[in-house]
Amino acid sequence: MTDLSEKAQALNRLIRPLTFPIAVKLVKDAADFPEKTRRPLKDMGFKTNVCVGMTLARRYGWTVGIMAEDNACPVALYAYGWSESEPETERGIADFMKAMNYAANDDAVKARLETLKQAKLDKGQCAGIVFSPLERSRVEPDLVMVFCNAAQLMRLVHGATQATGKSVHSAFGGLMASCGEGVLQTFKTKEPKVVLPGNGDRVWAMVQDDELLFTIPAGSLDQVIAGLEATHQTGIRYPIPIDVRHEPTFPGQSR
Repeated sequence: MTDLSEKAQALNRLIRPLTFPIAVKLVKDAADFPEKTRRPLKDMGFKTNVCVGMTLARRYGWTVGIMAEDNACPVALYAYGWSESEPETERGIADFMKAMNYAANDDAVKARLETLKQAKLDKGQCAGIVFSPLERSRVEPDLVMVFCNAAQLMRLVHGATQATGKSVHSAFGGLMASCGEGVLQTFKTKEPKVVLPGNGDRVWAMVQDDELLFTIPAGSLDQVIAGLEATHQTGIRYPIPIDVRHEPTFPGQSR
């Protein structure tokens, strides 16, 4: 498969997500944004978070581009290498973690920051990020994101592991999730990830209580779809084909 629209159609048929799977591209320059890219500050009149860009793409079907000047989130500013002063931003993040009790003490803050640094991009490595619905993507993606429920996520993991038998390895911190554990970890490791959306994803990007996230490196998308197809053909499908082919037992009946 080479056509992104065909790949999106395959995911829609095999997984049936409620929102568009989205193509994600990290760009070096604003000139790399495709035509008709919507910028939060320029085109909508406000700064916002990277995770909101995902929501605009997956729910509205827009192609959205975010750079430092569009971004309101200090953690994303640091993680994407957009900070003017990284030490100052790092101190601000540490103070925030302690103030919100995400970290009980300085040692916990240090551990949190070390985890964040594992996903962090170097300054100048990425000028901006584009989110575009996969079925009509305006970019050749670095990775694909699928917001899904737990059963759909199970099927995506089946697809990702079918060819090799190797498990999907992910880490969960409960914050900096979709943009860090999702986009950046997948971009850097070139491996699929299960992502537990964080509090910011839910408060600002309106990720729902039953939604999880699966991220797929673009180079692995065909393999995931092939794995989904192979298992689908044997009856492992979504919606889950539950077994109701037996006589029911009613209250008061002996078993």
